[in-house]
Amino acid sequence: MKVSARNVLEGTVSALKEGAVNAEVDVTLGGGDKLVAVVTLESARSLGLAAGKKVVAVIKAPWVLLAADDGNGCRLSARNVLAGTIESIEVGTVNVEVILILPGGARIVSVVTKEAAAELGLRPGASASAVIKASSVILGVPA
Repeated sequence: MKVSARNVLEGTVSALKEGAVNAEVDVTLGGGDKLVAVVTLESARSLGLAAGKKVVAVIKAPWVLLAADDGNGCRLSARNVLAGTIESIEVGTVNVEVILILPGGARIVSVVTKEAAAELGLRPGASASAVIKASSVILGVPA
């Protein structure tokens, strides 16, 4: 399956919590990093999601917010705050593409405005965190 999203991460369901309408799915990525997705209960059932099931998490780069490490800490409502190191930055006319490498080796791509990148002081080698709402994670299962 080919998709236009820049973030396609392979993992395994480590936990599944079913609610009345949605299911919260904990995914462990290949290198041990953790990701949380919220999908409809119907989707979780149709995909056969259960602990141990292999999944693919798909996240469009513009859905990934970035936070710079200023030492003060930041509390957010997003379930996924993945700390890493900026591997590279590609500067465009309006936006900047940032590739963040997580401790387990997974790479997360984010697209932010040039102004935001400058305000955060983003640069290769700097610490930063990818902030992803659980509802922005699309799950699929290998065919």
